[in-house]
Formats: sequence, C-alpha cells, structure tokens
Amino acid sequence: MESPRGKIINQFSRQILGTVFILMLLVSLYAFWSEEANKTSEISLSQLAGEIKSGAVKEVTVQGDSLEISYQDGTNSRSQKEVETSLSETLTNYGVTAEELKTVKLMIENPGGLGFWLLNLLPFALPILLILFFVWMISRQVRGASMQAFSFGQSKARIIDPNNQQQKITFKDVAGVKEAKEELLEIVDFLKNPKKFLDIGAKIPKGVLLMGAPGTGKTLLARAVAGEAQVPFFYLSGSEFVEMFVGVGASRVRDLFKLAKKAAPSIVFIDEIDAIGRHRGSGLGGGNDEREQTLNQILVELDGFEPNEKLIVMAATNRPDVLDPALLRPGRFDRRVVLDKPDIKDREEILTIYAKKKPLAEDVNLRTIAERTPGFSGADLANVMNEAAILAARENRQRVSQYDLIRSVEKVMLGPERRSHILSDKEKKITAYHEIGHALTASVLPHSDPVHKVSIISRGHAAGYTLKLPTEDRKLQSRKEFLDDIAVSLAGYTAEEMIFGDITTGAASDIAVATALARDMVTKYGMSDKLGPVALDLGSQKFWGGYGTLAEKYSSEAVSAAVDQEVSQIMNEARARAKQILTNQRAALDGLAAELVRLETIEREEFEKLLLLHGIQPKLKTEEAKITPPGM
Repeated sequence: MESPRGKIINQFSRQILGTVFILMLLVSLYAFWSEEANKTSEISLSQLAGEIKSGAVKEVTVQGDSLEISYQDGTNSRSQKEVETSLSETLTNYGVTAEELKTVKLMIENPGGLGFWLLNLLPFALPILLILFFVWMISRQVRGASMQAFSFGQSKARIIDPNNQQQKITFKDVAGVKEAKEELLEIVDFLKNPKKFLDIGAKIPKGVLLMGAPGTGKTLLARAVAGEAQVPFFYLSGSEFVEMFVGVGASRVRDLFKLAKKAAPSIVFIDEIDAIGRHRGSGLGGGNDEREQTLNQILVELDGFEPNEKLIVMAATNRPDVLDPALLRPGRFDRRVVLDKPDIKDREEILTIYAKKKPLAEDVNLRTIAERTPGFSGADLANVMNEAAILAARENRQRVSQYDLIRSVEKVMLGPERRSHILSDKEKKITAYHEIGHALTASVLPHSDPVHKVSIISRGHAAGYTLKLPTEDRKLQSRKEFLDDIAVSLAGYTAEEMIFGDITTGAASDIAVATALARDMVTKYGMSDKLGPVALDLGSQKFWGGYGTLAEKYSSEAVSAAVDQEVSQIMNEARARAKQILTNQRAALDGLAAELVRLETIEREEFEKLLLLHGIQPKLKTEEAKITPPGM
C-alpha cells in the first residue's frame, strides 16, 4: 500500500505536469490567435486614397492613429494615418475630392483609458496571472493532501441527519419482520424517553445485533430505528476500519464513538461486523493483527458507555456463528434480533411497498406473485418489481402488467431467457422428455410440490426447466418430502435412459442437488435407519455459547463408508421409484413430451388438463397434520 508521503509526492508531480501542459496549450492558442490577427493586410495611405477614388472602400474606422478599412467585397485591411493630422485632410492632400469622400462611411472610435491599457497589457499580464493561479492551486491541494495524511485515522462513517426527509426511513417502510420491529421498539422508546427507563433502574442494551440471511433487511431496519427515534444515524461497514497500518482501525473506532457521543442521542450502525468480529486467535482472517486490535477497541468502547449516554450500537451479520464470544456476552451485543425470510403475507406487504412508485395495470394481483415467490428475501422481491418495470419499459408500455411480474419472477429465480440458444430437434426432444419426467413424477408423488410451469426455453445455464412451487410456506420438511424431492430430481435422468437408451450431461445439476440432499439426510438430519439420529458432518459450525470450532468430522473410516452406502441406497431407491412411475405412465410421458415440443412452454392450468386427458388426477400438496411439541 502506498504511504501518505508517497501519495503527496505523486499528486504534486501530477499537478506540475498538468500545469505545464495547460500553459503550453495556452501559449499555442495565443500564438495561433496572434497569427490570425496578423493575417490582415497593411496598405499605405496612397493606396487607400486610390481605392477610395475607385469606389472600392465601404467604411473606414479611425482608432487613434490606426485605420480599419472595410471593402465593398467584404475584405478588410489596415493602415496608419499621419500623426496629429485629420484623416480627411490627409486624404485631400492625396487628391481625394469631397464628393469621393462622401461615398465612404467614416467612423471614429476614441479608446477609453481603461480599455486601452487592458488591450495593451492583457497579452503580457494574462500568462503571469495564470501561472500564479496554478501555483496557488498546487499549494492548496498539496496542503490538503498533507492534512489527509494527518486525518488517516479519522472515522469514515456516513451520517444521515434526522431532518433529511429524502433519506428518512421509518417502520412503515419496512414490511414483515413484525417480531424484530417489536423488539426494536424498546430501543426507539429509550432514545425518545430515557428517563422512564433510568428512573426505574432499567438498562437498555448497549448493543443490538441483527442476524439474518442476506437481503432480509438488516440495514433497512437499522435505519428505520433511527428514523422512528429521529436521531443521527452513523453508518459504516466493518471492513472500513481495517487498514494495513496497525492502529488505524482502533483510531477510527475511537473517533467514531467520539463523534457519536457528541451527537447523542444517536445510533452507530456497523454493517458486516463479522469482518472484524471473528474469533480472536482462531487463524480466521489471516495474520493481520490490525483486525484484532480494532475488535479490542470496539469492546472497550462498549464497556465504557454510561447508562445515560443515550448511544445505541447496532450491528448486522449473516454469519453469527463466527463472531467472537466477547462480542456476544451480556453488556455488549446482548440483544440479538433474528430476521427471517418473509412468509406469504409478508411478501405481499413487501411487494406492495415496492410497487408504490410503479404504475400497475388492472390485472396485477400481488397475492399471486407472493404465492409464486416462496423463499424470496426482501431484496429478491425488490428485484422482482424492478425487473418487471424494466420488461414493461423495454416493450414501450406505460404500466406494469401481471405477465411482466410473472416473467420477472422466473428471471430472478432462473436467469434471463436465451431464445437465441436454439436447440436441434434431437436436443429439443431429449430436453422435453427430461422435463416431463420431472413434472410427471412430481404430479404423481404425494409429497412433492405441484408443478406450475414446464418449459424447454433456455434460462441461465439450463436448457429447460420445471417450476415447482409449494402451496404454503414451510418451516419444517419431513423425510418423505425429501425422498420425493430426490425422486423428482432423478426422474429427468431416468426418462432419458428409458426413452433413448443413453444419458446426457443435462442431468448433472439434478444429480448434484439430489446427492447433496441425500447426504444431508444421513449426516445432518439423522434420517438414516441404519445410522440413526447422529450428526456426522458439522463442517465449521460453532457452539453458540462455547469457544472454538467443532471438528470437521467425528466419523471413522468405517462410518464414512456406511454414510456413502446409505447415500447410494437412497439415490438408487429414488431412481427406482421414478422409473416405476414413468414406466406405468409411459403413454402420458410420450403425449406430454410431444405437446411440450410443440408448445415449448406449458403453464399449470394447461398441464393439469393434459394430465386429466391421460387419466392422471393432479395431486396438490396436502396439508400435513399439525405436530404438537412435547410439553404443550
């Protein structure tokens, strides 16, 4: 990394080169202007008298002793009259009669004192003034660079003023996360009325840790807390503390909290705190001791708070498992707020918020879009609305329709359509059987999600796709559901093998997904009859209240071999189930594949009609019986 002194030297050199270049450019322009000005021809008084007699002169302008001559043909020339003698007298001496002189328009311009001196001194004074100006600019920027070297350890936090209505966000701008907003209402109340808490001896948590998957609205919710409380909001990322020079991060932490205390009541928000808050001494983050010193300074500042300082520190992370235990102990980030992905009702509210500034057509039903977006985060839903608006604008329409929203969901989920990626007739037939294998198996198995769309139009890296969506939001998944999902994933592979006697690379992604799910069933979820409820592969997970990391694997070689055997057995059994279904429904498989080749895309309603024509009753996802937890 370049040192501050080196930055100053390089900046000074660039300024010198720039100044020399500009001066050379100005000199060239002035020389060009002077040359153009000197192109006007100079004539004698006798020649002028002759041209006046011949009627070629239109106008003569007298400027002191200088004469500016304009001719009838539009050309110009110059001359000099005799000193202390009028022009008319001089021309009369050269034989010009009064009648000939009347045909010429005479103009006399007496130059003022200021204009005369400016005209004569400006060519000499202007370069000097420009040189002085550039010297002043260089000295000013060099002085600013030197001041930056001294301010290297100052905080880089952005501040949102509570009176800035354009950037102000409140809880009404944040949909979903009801429980998280209820938790944070206490923080808002404390910032507005701390006396109520202090009089009863209550201490509001100094640190609030927002935990959730990417895109769930952690930063948005933190800004909403500041907007509701109407206090300054100091925002920066954890990575902005760390530099190569040891001690800079700690200095920036001290400066940040100093500014926040002066502006109290206020909120300090540190995004991605795991960048500096990882376990100390674990080797994560490399050998840079600067990160640990920055973390130590944050811990010290949190401990140094007084109950009446009215300063709340909020932080966000999607990796709470890697944070140092010292950050999570009581007195620091002891208030932990979890932000889950929105359910169907929350998704509809989020879509409503992002649709406020977009003109919607009459056929738009945001409830339907919410049903088609299970597992989407708030950021994903914002992207859906934005992509729909882009699609409408691309087709020169003034309002966003339901068709735009449905296409944008598929674009966000699977990628853009690649209609230029044209399949051959053979590839189109293979892809059709592959996708119908997925869809047909999913329609027959009782624990699989219903099919909403089947297409052989390429999206992203896939040659075709089968869109399955659940009828309701799920927090838990059963073993039967996993087994059906694996069978559906292998149904495309099985269909290719049955119909063409060969397999293609198109099933690679399906096999990878199915294998990963089967291994998770055995090693994480305890869904193996042979191995039982034992967690065999914990990766780099951590105990919430403990220190250090768990071992990568607990199992011996014999147990690892048993795991591989169990995974292989699950995959083979799922493949056999898919093959049995496709064999029993061979006529439906052929008919649906031919129809898909013809139409290229089949929506849910048309697909269910085709199933009924082949004697298959579409089976929607049945609601599982409610499980009562023990002790309730």
